[in-house]
Amino acid sequence: MGEKNGSRTVAIGLMLFALFFGAGNLIFPASMGQNAGSNVWWAVIGFVITGVSLPVLGVLAMGYSGCKNLEELAGRAHPKFGLFFCVISYLTIGPFFATPRTGSVSYEIAVRPFLGDGASYGIMVGFMVLFFAISYWLSATPQKLVDRIGKILTPALLLVILLLIVKSLITPMGDPQVPTAHYATSTLAAVQGFLDGYNTMDAIASLVFSLLVIDAVKEDGITDPKGITKEVFKAGLIAGACLGFVYIFISYLGATSVPAIGMQDTGAPVLSLSAMVLFGNVGALILAVIVLLACLSTSVGLITSNAVYFNDLVGHLTYKQWVAVFTLISFGVALFGLKTIISAAIPVLMFIYPLIISTIILTFLHNLFGGRQCVWAWTTAFTFVPALVTGFQTAKVSLGPIDTFFQSVPLAEYGMSWLCFTIAGFVIGLIWKAAVHEKEAA
Repeated sequence: MGEKNGSRTVAIGLMLFALFFGAGNLIFPASMGQNAGSNVWWAVIGFVITGVSLPVLGVLAMGYSGCKNLEELAGRAHPKFGLFFCVISYLTIGPFFATPRTGSVSYEIAVRPFLGDGASYGIMVGFMVLFFAISYWLSATPQKLVDRIGKILTPALLLVILLLIVKSLITPMGDPQVPTAHYATSTLAAVQGFLDGYNTMDAIASLVFSLLVIDAVKEDGITDPKGITKEVFKAGLIAGACLGFVYIFISYLGATSVPAIGMQDTGAPVLSLSAMVLFGNVGALILAVIVLLACLSTSVGLITSNAVYFNDLVGHLTYKQWVAVFTLISFGVALFGLKTIISAAIPVLMFIYPLIISTIILTFLHNLFGGRQCVWAWTTAFTFVPALVTGFQTAKVSLGPIDTFFQSVPLAEYGMSWLCFTIAGFVIGLIWKAAVHEKEAA
C-alpha cells in the first residue's frame, strides 16, 4: 500500500510540474543567465525563490486553507477584493499576457531562426493566425487530445532540454561574461533574479489551478486538511525539484552562450541559437517542433480555463463565444511581439506578486490570528497601495510627490517597498483584532 501511495505521490508531483512547466519557463532563466553573467548563481538563488518556492507554497496554501477557489481565499480580506483579484489573475495568465506569449515564443523558437534575413512582420502575422485558429478549434471542442499531447510533450521537451544541458556542460560555448547593470553585484543579481521569477507567472497559476492537485489527492481517499496538506507538500517538493533543476542549468546555458551567439533581446533566441550551435539545424528543428506543440497545448489550457471561469462568472455569452473572445484578444496582443509582451507584463506583475505573497503568508498564519477579517483587510490594503505604486513606477508613470515618498521607503531601490507596508498592515491588523472584539467589528 505504501509503495502504491508513493508512486501516486510521484505521479501527482509530476502532474504539478507539468501544470507549471511550459516553453515560457525556459526563456526567462536563459535570458537572465545571459545578463547575469558571472553573477548567474546569485541571480538563480533569487529566481528559484519566486519561480519555484512561491508556486509550490501557493498550491500548499490552497490545500491548507480549505477554500474552494482563489476568489474565496482572497475574499477573506473582502468579497469584492476576492472577485477583483481573481479576475485580474485569470486575465494575466490568460489573454493579456500568458496566452499571447505562447504564440510569440512559438514563433521566436519554431519559425524565426530558420528564416534568417527573410523574417518579416507579415510572416509573423500569418503564423499567429494559424496558431490561434488551431487554439480556438481545440478549445471550442474540448477533447482529450490536448491532455494526451501534454503527457507526451512535457517529457519530450524535458529530454531535449536535458540533451542541451549535457552538451553545454561537455562542450561549453564559452565563459560567463561581465554582468549587466541590473546584475552588477551579488545583491543586485539576487534581487533582480527574484523579480525575474515573477515572469513565470507560476505563483498566480498555482492559486488558480491548485484545485486539480488537491482533487487528485482527494481521489486517494485523503480528506482531512492535514493529510491533504502533507500530500500536496510531497508533490510540491517533487515538482519544485524538477523546476529548480531546469532553471539552474538553463540559466547556466544562458550565461555561457554569450561568446557564441551574442546578447539576445529575449530568451527565445538564446535557446534556439544555442541548439543550433550545439546540435546543428537538426537539433534546433527538433526543439522547435516540441516547443511549438507544447506552447499550443498551453494556449488551449489557458483559453479553456478563462472561458470556463468567465462563463460561470458573467454568463451572457456561451462557452464557445468566450473562447472566441479570449482567442481574438490573445491574437491581437501576440502581434506586438515577445519583447513587448514581456515588457508590458512586468508592471502588472510588480503589482500582483506582492498581493500573491501576502495572501500566501496570511493563509498559513490564518489560524494564529483566529481568521479575523480585520487582519486580512489591513494587511492586504497596506500591500495593495505600495504594490500599485510600484507597478506605476515600473511602467514609467509619474505620480509626483507619491513617487518621492515611496522612494524614501526602505527596499524601494529594489522594487520591494511593499514589504515594509505589508508588515505594518499585519501589525495594525493584530492591534485592531486585540482592541475590537469580533461581534463589535460586525
